[in-house]
Amino acid sequence: MTGIKRTLAVIAALMSAAAAAGCGSGDSSSAVTTVPKVEVNDTDLIEAIPDDAQKEILWMGTYDLNPAEGADKSVEMTLFNNKGGTVKFSQVSDGEKFDKLASAIMSQKDVPDIFKYEWLAFPSQVLKDMYQPVDSIVDFSDPLWADVAETADQFVLNGKHYVAPISFSVGTLFMYDHALIESEALDDPYELYVNGEWNWDSWYDLMTTFVENAPAGVQRYGINGWFQTQVIQQTGKTMVTYDGETFESNLNDPDIERAENLLYDLGKNNLVYTEWGGTAKQVLKDGDILFYCMGPWAMTGRNGPQDGDDWRVVPVPSDPNTDEKYMTSDMLAYMWVKGSTADEAVKTWYECCRIAQTSDEYQANGKEKFLNANPNWTEEMYNVLQEASSSEYKQVFDYGYGISPVMSQDNASEDGNCITRKLYEFTNKQDENGHQYTWSELREAYSATVNTELDKINQAVKDYKG
Repeated sequence: MTGIKRTLAVIAALMSAAAAAGCGSGDSSSAVTTVPKVEVNDTDLIEAIPDDAQKEILWMGTYDLNPAEGADKSVEMTLFNNKGGTVKFSQVSDGEKFDKLASAIMSQKDVPDIFKYEWLAFPSQVLKDMYQPVDSIVDFSDPLWADVAETADQFVLNGKHYVAPISFSVGTLFMYDHALIESEALDDPYELYVNGEWNWDSWYDLMTTFVENAPAGVQRYGINGWFQTQVIQQTGKTMVTYDGETFESNLNDPDIERAENLLYDLGKNNLVYTEWGGTAKQVLKDGDILFYCMGPWAMTGRNGPQDGDDWRVVPVPSDPNTDEKYMTSDMLAYMWVKGSTADEAVKTWYECCRIAQTSDEYQANGKEKFLNANPNWTEEMYNVLQEASSSEYKQVFDYGYGISPVMSQDNASEDGNCITRKLYEFTNKQDENGHQYTWSELREAYSATVNTELDKINQAVKDYKG
């Protein structure tokens, strides 16, 4: 086993997305995308599910963990099947998933065994008794889990772990057209990244030059997509902190203010295309937007480079004031739902997922599967994804996304943006009246609400502990 290079979670999701993208309402001959199958050997490092134990686990989610028609089975699913386990899929839409989960738990009918970790899981949904601690089925001192023990300790309540991290994948990447970079005689961001020079300053300079060099009558932009949160978290700071006992506001941190001022300048100087542009293929096709920032789902399969494209990817540019590497982490974990009794099967599922992240052999399988599904991604691009998702980067989580609907759920407010999202993004955008908030204005507007919500959650934690 080696240090973790945490990409398989991304790979599995991307392969599922690529397969789903082939299922449209048009020509049925193109409805299924078939990729070469990669053989995955079994392992004796994980025990089979005991014969007298429940072997099927119920997964409630928006996508199936089992392979779609024509798609290759994930490494973890192959191993789990080999150990006697199967996964039954209970499909829910994104908008109804939390209500469906709560209803199942309350009625104790069709209670899922596992549910995907999302921001609201901790602390909000843990405090609502929707999940059970994993300490009885996960030993974080075991070599299989040792590399994620420090992160697991960030999700402890009343001395118990509620999250068993499977893997960490970079939340977003920057994709760009290398041919456009060359035609504009700009420094290549990938080369800047390799040379340790890819940071806020070099990024800002590239976008400014690109926009200023627009031909007459052509409107250019530096970037489109979701990057604001990731840029701010390159400081290593978050809006809400947690010391294991108390959740506290961090809105007065000077590094957050510095990052927010950068985003304000990007917006004021018209470097950002603020409308939803779609996927990488849609945003980059016309050559009037230099960078596209989004999760890998939006730049792979049919969403990414096609035959003849010369595209590349780089991580989110770093804060030039720090040498530390930070990643806005997209953590893959499966919450163990309250009421589930499939402890042996869930334990085995966790272990199959984890070993897929720690074995050189399975990592090689995962790489082959990814490149089969994404033939227009180069090995260099894949390596950037892998490196940006590696343990060289410190994982950044903002507990603000898990506090309450007001803080965490977009649909809980009239404008569709939760407060935590507003704090990260609104210095970079204009509101419906054309006003762009300074960080001072934004902080003043929402500090009182943040403090109120934190007071509530801290009281709930005290009540939970008894």
